[in-house]
Order: sequence, then structure tokens, then C-alpha cells
Amino acid sequence: MGWFNVTHPASFLLTGIPGLESSHPWLAGPLCVMYAAALVGNTVVLQAVRTEPSLHAPMYYFLSMLSFSDMAMSMATLPTVLRTFCLDARNIAFDACLIQMFLIHSFSMMESGILLAMSFDRYVAICDPLHYATVLTNKVISEVGLAVTARSIITLFPLPFLIKRLPICRSNVLSHSYCLHPDMMKLACADITINSIYGLFVLVSTFGMDLFFIFLSYVLILQSVLAIASREERFKALNTCVSHILAVLAFYVPMIGVSTVHRFGKHIPHYIHVLMSNIYLFVPPVLNPLIYSAKTKEIRRAMVRMFHRLKV
Repeated sequence: MGWFNVTHPASFLLTGIPGLESSHPWLAGPLCVMYAAALVGNTVVLQAVRTEPSLHAPMYYFLSMLSFSDMAMSMATLPTVLRTFCLDARNIAFDACLIQMFLIHSFSMMESGILLAMSFDRYVAICDPLHYATVLTNKVISEVGLAVTARSIITLFPLPFLIKRLPICRSNVLSHSYCLHPDMMKLACADITINSIYGLFVLVSTFGMDLFFIFLSYVLILQSVLAIASREERFKALNTCVSHILAVLAFYVPMIGVSTVHRFGKHIPHYIHVLMSNIYLFVPPVLNPLIYSAKTKEIRRAMVRMFHRLKV
């Protein structure tokens, strides 16, 4: 089938939460609060790392990358979600939907890669502390950031073209208030095998491998910590990992939950699918700044000093 000789709708119709359409105006308030919390919280973290010399260290550089990806994810979904829930404006142009799809999947993959880099940071800090400064130099950190970004762009670059090659003629109604590749390809009235295989390949080769190596890094960390004689030192070493572990759980648990519900929950009400997908996209950007500000005293101190300077 020719790439340019296929039928596409001029626009898609986005969906809020099926069955709760009358409650959309009430849901708009909490959504606005979540977006505001995500944007403000991650902006504060970025500003704290930028302005505080004590935070100019590998761990906090990776944290600032995580905050940037969370902010970008929120900004990618914010326009359509708020239009759908606040204004009941459900239309989105076909090309705009492709762009949003690419951005959402890209920033999600970036976050996974950054969480993997942060686990490597914790591994070096605990298992090889004498070489920490020489292994994680500013150059290495910059290269890791570029590699994570390049991987996301290169891996997901084919997705919009894989959708464009499909004739969309079954319907133009999407299941969410934003655009996702699995949701769009299901509307095609043609063979979607290539899309499905490529989507599975991306999921396993990036998110799956990232999660495997994060798990492996913590197995090695745990082995190293258990070899420490002092109980107090063991607790201190593990305590430096708590924030990262919570961030990993906040990201991967909803993702695994969404995948499980979509694959095995065919008889579950559709609004459960939608709620799970929304949790996966909206909760990590809100929780991550709270996790790191609550569990990392250096971040708390930097925030206090920053707000004190603003008052003065």
C-alpha cells in the first residue's frame, strides 16, 4: 500500500472518561492541581540544582534530567487533556495527534533511560565509591543525557510514519484525552502486524531492558551493602537509594498495570483502562519532586535557601 495513497481523517476525537462525562467539569479541577503541582515542583527542583553549588553533583544532575522529562511529559499532554475536560473541545488534527503521540512516547522513554542512569549512579556511589568522581565526570553525564535523548528520538522516529501508512477508516474516536500509538493503530482498517511487532520490540528493547538493568544494579548494590560490617553504615548506604527506588516504582508500577489491564482485562470496564493510563502519565511527574524533596535533605535545604532569597 502506498505511503501517500491512504485515507486519513482530518482530525481525531479525544475521549475523557467514558460514563463520567457529566463529571468532567468536576474532574478538571483536580487535573489542573496535578498539572500545577508537576510543573511547579519540577521547576523548583531544576532551579535548586541550577543555583545551589552544593547540588552540582552527578546524582542531582540526573535528578534535574528527570525533572525536565517530567515537565516535558506534562506539557505534552496538558493542552488536549484540559481542552477535553474543561472545554469539551475534543477535536485534534491528525498531524497534531501524531506529534503528541511521538512526544509522549519519547519523553516516557527518556524517563526510563534516566532512571537507569540514576541506578548506575547509585551503584558506583555504593559499590565503587573511590572511583565515583572519576567515573561520573561532567563529560560522562552529558554523554549519558545525549545518549538517552538520541535513543528515544531514533527508536520512536518510525512511529508517526507507521501510523501514516495505515488507512484510518473504522472510526476517528480515540480512547483517551491524548494520542497514543496503540490507540491510533487500532482504528486502522488494514493489517497492523508491523505496528504491533515494532511496538512490542520498542517496549522490550528499551523499557524492558532498562527495568532489567535497574533490577540487576540493585542486586549488586544489595550484595555490596550486606558485606558492610556496620549495621549503621548498611542503613546509611541503603537510605541513599530510597528516593530512586520510589521514583522507579512510581514510574514502572503504573506502566506494568496499564499493560496488564490492556492485555488481560478485556472484561474490565473501559473507564478503568482510561484511569490506569491517566495514572501512568500524570502521577510520576507529581510524585517525583515530592519524593526527592521529602527524602533528600540537600534538596530540602537548597529549596529553603532559594525561597529565602526570593523573600529577601
